[in-house]
Amino acid sequence: MGSNPVLMISIYLAIGITGLSLLALVGFGIRNLTYGKVEPLTIGAIAVPFVLLGIMLVAMPTAAEAGIMTLIIMFALSLLGLVYTGVKNLIW
Repeated sequence: MGSNPVLMISIYLAIGITGLSLLALVGFGIRNLTYGKVEPLTIGAIAVPFVLLGIMLVAMPTAAEAGIMTLIIMFALSLLGLVYTGVKNLIW
């Protein structure tokens, strides 16, 4: 994989664009939070996967395992949220 310079440039560009996108997401989120356009709970909900990934990166031996565990935990939390919402709508 390292012998093809076009491939390596493409990979670095993709990683750079992804990083810039995340930086813009955080910047606009903070701006909207300070202007009062968004509730803090919404920003907190968006931050949960990133915080969870950070915890998993410290706890797991590799980044791949941390990413997979984060994905599994987020799927489980989503499923619990769906079940909770469904049960709540059935009861009330």
